[in-house]
Amino acid sequence: MGRSGGRWLEEASDLATQAAVLQHALEVHPVILTKAELLRELGGREDAFAERDAIDRAVRDLGGAGLLHTHSDFAIPTRAALLFSELRTM
Repeated sequence: MGRSGGRWLEEASDLATQAAVLQHALEVHPVILTKAELLRELGGREDAFAERDAIDRAVRDLGGAGLLHTHSDFAIPTRAALLFSELRTM
């Protein structure tokens, strides 16, 4: 597999992690999750650095995309994410 194939797989994995993080944050809303809680609830084993790192990146990227507020240590769905979730279920 070439370098570009590996990059594609990595990007697909990152998107899947972002989807899982956002879906979980939307499911538990209005409960406000900390990043540590997200890691514990989605990250599996404590010693799994790769899983924790992927979740950290997902929180960062979702915040950058405007789908999560990442104030301090919290990860809260934005109004846009909540509206999209509502529309998706109609």
